[in-house]
Amino acid sequence: MPYNRPEMKVFAGSSNPELAQKMADYMSIKLGEIDIGKFADGEVNIKIGETVRGHDVFIIQSTCNPANDNLMELLVMIDAFCRASANSVSIIMPYYGYARQDRKARGRDPISAKLVANLITVAGAKRIVTVDLHSDQIQGFFDIPLDNLQSFPVFINYFTEEASFNPEEYVIVSPDVGGVKRVRRFAEKMKTSLAILDKRRPRDNVAEIVNVVGEVKGKKVILFDDMIDTGRSLVGAAETLLNVGAVSVQACAAHGLLSGEAVELLQNSVIERILLTNTVPHRSLTDKFKILDISHLLGEAVIRVRKNLSVSILFR
Repeated sequence: MPYNRPEMKVFAGSSNPELAQKMADYMSIKLGEIDIGKFADGEVNIKIGETVRGHDVFIIQSTCNPANDNLMELLVMIDAFCRASANSVSIIMPYYGYARQDRKARGRDPISAKLVANLITVAGAKRIVTVDLHSDQIQGFFDIPLDNLQSFPVFINYFTEEASFNPEEYVIVSPDVGGVKRVRRFAEKMKTSLAILDKRRPRDNVAEIVNVVGEVKGKKVILFDDMIDTGRSLVGAAETLLNVGAVSVQACAAHGLLSGEAVELLQNSVIERILLTNTVPHRSLTDKFKILDISHLLGEAVIRVRKNLSVSILFR
């Protein structure tokens, strides 16, 4: 008896509808009908507008600001689709919130990244696709398949399309030791040299740079990180690099959280240009910021997951 593959349906949460629509356009599909509202007391209310019985469902939802609301919305959506008899529920989470709390840095600290993994799994998700996890070990927090896409191909395309780009003039800098693996792959693909900032964090959102490992004098620096939150660490890193002889500093990050006064701080900083992707929504940014579209990478990942094809080939 021939096997009939379940039909795929893709639904968007409320965290980043623009990205979800771009992904749907890339995949040449229509987003599923869903009404996401709230009760008077703020509780999430999900109403699925079409049958999903026997279908493979994909939910697109980042857990960016407001992180707690978006996470709870995602969990309720997973539960709703499972109870509506979906064949499977997969999560496309461009930005995985709570990822920075991936270990006990101090006594009595929670490991919130593991808690979020447990919540998603217990809710009923069967697979998760995300972009640039803050640390690779988070993949081990899940008992379901997780595809951690890498954003660097998007940035490589941007730089290499510039007619004046010369790899010998550039150095890719990791803002901390933890990001070296991510930055090394970027530097190898760009055919540039690599440097590392050795820094300490005396408290949350505060970083002190102790040393610069590698040669940056006379080079154009590209600072590459997974996220920019308040921007203070990034600005401090850029000032240090210029003080030790860098010609200029640009910054790249997959996730531009830009909390608080980050936009104003970065706008007035020594950083020449800040490149971000649209894993989280951005509004009212200045010309110093450039948003690169990552929908094609995410859309292609969904297609490959659906067809049981390799996902890692997208960023080899």
